[in-house]
Amino acid sequence: MISRFSVLLCAGLFAQLAWGVTFRAAIDDSRWDLEASKFNCRLSQPVPDYGRALFEQEAGEEVRFRLQPVLRSLAETEALLVAEAPPWRPGAATHVIGSVRVDSASGEISVDPPYARQMLAFLHQGLVPTFTRAGWQGTSEPLRVGVSAANFPSAYREYSGCVEGLLPVNYTQVARTALLFPSATTELSDAARQRLDLIALYIRNDSEVRSVYVDGHSDSLGRRLLNRDLSKKRAESVTRYLVDQGVDEAMIITRFHGERYPVVPNSSAANRDRNRRVTVRLERE
Repeated sequence: MISRFSVLLCAGLFAQLAWGVTFRAAIDDSRWDLEASKFNCRLSQPVPDYGRALFEQEAGEEVRFRLQPVLRSLAETEALLVAEAPPWRPGAATHVIGSVRVDSASGEISVDPPYARQMLAFLHQGLVPTFTRAGWQGTSEPLRVGVSAANFPSAYREYSGCVEGLLPVNYTQVARTALLFPSATTELSDAARQRLDLIALYIRNDSEVRSVYVDGHSDSLGRRLLNRDLSKKRAESVTRYLVDQGVDEAMIITRFHGERYPVVPNSSAANRDRNRRVTVRLERE
């Protein structure tokens, strides 16, 4: 959604593209740097005399973009993002993408996935994503920062290759997991197996994971000793499955608690469903 601020900027944009202070890499200075791993892909471009433009995609997440100034400065809380023609393609149409957030303390601009994907598409078409905000260094002039499209296609091919090799999940997504069990059962459901497959895949790829805590629990229905035995068997079934998927058994600490630690009171069927669980917790160095 384009705000009133962006509408006002947009109204004069096409007549005033050359007005204000503009930062953008020239063709000869346009450089794309890729940092690639199974956990994160970062494609960045230095913006001379301003800072850095950064596309970042974490495993299990969508692409995001950040425009990071070198100097911290007070800033408007909003900027207008458009894709415009580079100097070597005069006459190409300008496309309004929308308004984006500006951190009022640092001046950093954050772009969420929908707009970040559009930026990548426009860069691939040879257009320049450009941010415009008011009040350059406290003056009446607008500040314009462009992300150069020069040398982008080859960089994008490498970036796409990195994204294809990302793990399907990141640490935050698998560090804490609760697997639920039907009443009086210890067998893993298909959903639980699928979740454990992802957890095991992540553990096998992250050498910083040192410990895996598997804790079995039950609801309060039935005899306490029977509940304790159920929680033990549930925890052991999870541990066994993780080991079968290639997780080093020496990393796993298996514990069982019966009905001692409910997450909610055992006062309803829905609550008891939540308490019949095995939790899996990863710890890094």
